Parts: sequence; structure tokens; C-alpha cells
Amino acid sequence: MNSESNRARLAAYLDHLEKQRKLAQHTVTSYRHDLLVLADMVDKLPGAPPMSEVGHFHIRKFASQLHGQGLNPRSIARKLSAWRGFFEWLSDQEPLPANPVDGVKAPKRSKPLPKALSADDAIRVVAESTPGRDAQAPTQLCNRAMFELLYSSGLRVSELTSLDLRYVREGEYQSAGWIDFAEAEVNVTGKGSKQRKVPIGKPALEALRAWVAVRETHVKLDPHPLFLTERGKRVTPGIVHSRLKKHAQALGIPANVHPHVLRHSFASHVLQSSGDLRAVQEMLGHASIAATQVYTSLDFQRLAAVYDSAHPRARKKSEPQG
Repeated sequence: MNSESNRARLAAYLDHLEKQRKLAQHTVTSYRHDLLVLADMVDKLPGAPPMSEVGHFHIRKFASQLHGQGLNPRSIARKLSAWRGFFEWLSDQEPLPANPVDGVKAPKRSKPLPKALSADDAIRVVAESTPGRDAQAPTQLCNRAMFELLYSSGLRVSELTSLDLRYVREGEYQSAGWIDFAEAEVNVTGKGSKQRKVPIGKPALEALRAWVAVRETHVKLDPHPLFLTERGKRVTPGIVHSRLKKHAQALGIPANVHPHVLRHSFASHVLQSSGDLRAVQEMLGHASIAATQVYTSLDFQRLAAVYDSAHPRARKKSEPQG
């Protein structure tokens, strides 16, 4: 009896949407589908209660069941919205203690990370020159140094572009990041103004030295930035993004390559080889290890040893650090 009564109420609500609110037919059809899902789930409750007795606990249970069935968060959110509208209308027809959908949220939508490049593709992107371009041209040397450093140390693009050639403190200006060639490290200021040091692999150090050797010919306006445009200004994240994408396309890499892809590749490749989640957390500058766990879930070891032994472009212990 309750099942028939519940469906009669849903039919009345749908009629209200179509005739009173003048919603488009395809919208009403979508509401009908979502509300029939609700009706079916209520029917399976003990005693198949009337809609007026459906409570907050039931709706939370329904949302959880839909999630367990593999329904994506966007679809669950749409159903909850349809159900909320129905119970709001129902409260005008008969007394309800509260709208049972209020406060119930769909599971958070996951934010998928960009796919990591294979180690071979990552090395091609950072090591090879753009086809048809002079590999020794200043812009090409700058690109090579930027790309190598992104993959070598897993920097955010904002951290990369904020780097100075060396530490500077002049008046109110103070470097946010800089290269320490003697220690083979990059000093960066990440999110939350947290500073950290990250090792630099030997190929990246060599690329940086090659760029620095010609960098002075570009210094016209600002002497501090490590990476400069042709006009002598600090490069921006947008410039790095554009140059990297065009470079990867010219190499025929079948992926949308941008700076965060290299950061993700750095993290994935080190984790796959080492299993040291804590070390990667420290190198990436994540405040919480939960942020690093999106890459994978692995055990812990030591920072420097992991980097030297695991990263495809890392300097080996037997190699001089320069």
C-alpha cells in the first residue's frame, strides 16, 4: 500500500514540475529516473514506509549504497538534488519533521592526477633538444635546464619560476629559492611559505651549468632570476607550460605534457623504485603524507639514499657531485 502511495506522490511532484514549474521534458524525465531510484530503495526498507517517514539516516544509507554500487559522485549528487526538491515539495503537502536530504552530501569527487610518463618518455622530454632547433641556442639551453630540474627534483612550476641564480637579500627583496651548486641541491619555498631542500641529479646540474654559462647574455632587466625570457625577464608558469607542451609535441610524445606531469612522473618513478613514501613526501613538500599517498601506498626508507639509487636521472654514489 505504501509503495503505491509513494509512487502516487512522486507522480504528483513530476506533474508539478512539468505543469507548474514548466521544466523541459528531458529535465522532467531525468527527475523521474532519479526519483524512481528513491522509490525502489524505500520499497526495500523494512515495512516499506511512506515517504513522510523517510529520515536523514535512510538518505545517508541510500547515498552510501549508490556509492558502493560504483555510481560516480556527480550522479549521486544529482540524485540527492532531485530527492531534496521532492521532499521540499512534499513538506508543503503534509507535515515533515525536516527535509531528510538536508546535510547529506555526495562523496567527494576524486581529482585524478595527470598520468605519469614512462621513464623512457620522461628522459626523452628532458634530455632531447627540440627537433629543428639549435640545441646550443640560449632559449634551448634554458628550456633544457628547466625541464631537467622539474623532473630531477619534482618542483612545482611556481617554485621553478621563483628560483634565483643565487641567494639574494637586498633591502626588502629576498630570494624565495636558489640553486646550491656546491651541495647539488635546490632551495625552494613551497606552499605555506615552507622552505625545503631537494637533491638535483647530475644531468640537471649539467644542464643548469650550460644555461648559466650563456645566461649573462640575457640579463638586461632583472639580474636575479635563474630562468629568463629572451627579453631578460623572469619566466612565468605560463611560459614554462607553453614551452614544455610544444617541446613534447615536437618530440612526438603521445601525452599532454605539462609541468605537473613531470612532477608526477618524478614522484611515481621514485616511489616505484624505492617504496619510500616519507622521502618523496619531503622532496615534494607535502605538509601531510596523505597528499603523497595519492601517488601510491608504500613503505619508508631514507631520503638521500633513495634519491641517488632510485631516480632515473639521479647522480650515482660513485659519480662525482661536481
